[in-house]
Amino acid sequence: MFLAAVVYSEPTLITYGFLVLAVLLALGFEFVNGFHDTANAVATVIYTNTLKATPAVVWSGVWNLIGVLASSGLVAFGIVSLLPVELVLNVGSAAGFAMVFSLLISAILWNVGTWYLGLPASSSHTLIGSIIGVGVASALMGPTRSISEGVNWVKAGEVVMGLLISPLVGFLASALLLLLCKALIKRPSLYRAPKGDTPPPLWIRAILVVSSTGVSFAHGSNDGQKGMGLIVLILVGILPATYALKLSAPQATVAEVAMSAKALGTVFDKLASDAAITEQESRTTLTSYLKSSMKPTESVFRALVFQCEDLSRRLGPLKSLEDLPPNERGSVRADIYLISKTTAKMEKSGVLTDPATMGLTARLRTTGGEVSNFIPDWVKYAVALALGLGTMIGYKRIVVTVGEKIGRHHMTYAQGGAAGLVAMSTILIASHYGFPVSTTHVVTSGVAGTMAANKSGLQRATLRNILLAWVLTLPVCIFLGAVLFAFGLNVIALLGLR
Repeated sequence: MFLAAVVYSEPTLITYGFLVLAVLLALGFEFVNGFHDTANAVATVIYTNTLKATPAVVWSGVWNLIGVLASSGLVAFGIVSLLPVELVLNVGSAAGFAMVFSLLISAILWNVGTWYLGLPASSSHTLIGSIIGVGVASALMGPTRSISEGVNWVKAGEVVMGLLISPLVGFLASALLLLLCKALIKRPSLYRAPKGDTPPPLWIRAILVVSSTGVSFAHGSNDGQKGMGLIVLILVGILPATYALKLSAPQATVAEVAMSAKALGTVFDKLASDAAITEQESRTTLTSYLKSSMKPTESVFRALVFQCEDLSRRLGPLKSLEDLPPNERGSVRADIYLISKTTAKMEKSGVLTDPATMGLTARLRTTGGEVSNFIPDWVKYAVALALGLGTMIGYKRIVVTVGEKIGRHHMTYAQGGAAGLVAMSTILIASHYGFPVSTTHVVTSGVAGTMAANKSGLQRATLRNILLAWVLTLPVCIFLGAVLFAFGLNVIALLGLR
């Protein structure tokens, strides 16, 4: 989910300038992502003579674009959930802008550097590392100076685990698929390297084109969401009246959010203290709870009651979200966010166990997401165009590494098909469930798996360099994100943005 700053104020000219710059940086990240990561998708068709380089890259760019447009947004919401709560709540502030700029610039720098060296590295890893770096720096610069409060470490662990497992899946599944093909399909031409520029038989070409197309589509549907998430985050922070809520949401959904919130307020009121609490105090209390490992106290439940009653009061009388005053839309989004995050944490920690209550919280998260989690069409089109154009430019360095330098022998048709089909399936499944995975890791590990299974030999120097890039990506980007955040926070503050 994304949040607007809870205090609404008219953006200044300099704020609009930072907004435009932030959007351009996010599109720049997706452009670099296109020529850095999608090269993996076309390596198999180029090195099996299935398609020439130019049509292969253009075709891949088109399907990346289609993948972005067809994406659900789940990956975007998952990535942003890693960000520090207080920065998400106040993304239109100096700290919020510093966060967006630092994580995008650090990710772009690492991607361009590894691309220049021809090393396949993960854009997902770069962005996640940068987010963690921002969170750590924010925590160390805060009053408690505790890094345990700067990052959603549970969510970060889930994401990183997915990024670590996906290469293993790519390697093993591709190797097993190749061995299965050898056992079932007795066609020697399938397991021989192409001769000169001779294209493969038509049926093999069809399989290779389908797998490359699928990887391109899957890459767009997964990686494209990361830029979309960041763009929407900053739009909501600066222009909450327009982007905080999906104003076209059905009235029945809005009423369901209000009713669920009212019912939850009644449930939590039995566990809450009797002390009066203000809106700001309730937000501060829940933010502190979400950042820490403490158990919920009576004051936390009182804050939760306040948020539930506030949400119900604002939405209950409405026939449409367009009837909600523009200056209240950011607060409604904040209510949904804080209630959803707090109840989810309570369920995970075993504080909430009653099935009826958990049913109410699940319903609020679902309907609240329908109201607040949306990506404007123009953002999808802009990211799709940036990713598609990036795919068509600068692909050659990574393609050469994947196609020529992983194995000791030339890629065969079966190897290209096996690696492509596994990568396509893995990324599509991850996108469906909202998990960010690395196209680079899945494809390159898949190619390595087929080379190992085929006993084609592996070039140790190349694998060593690739693994070194993989290992260094997270720590380097954490460092870059932290340093750039601290620097950017001071620069933006000096320019007068608050």
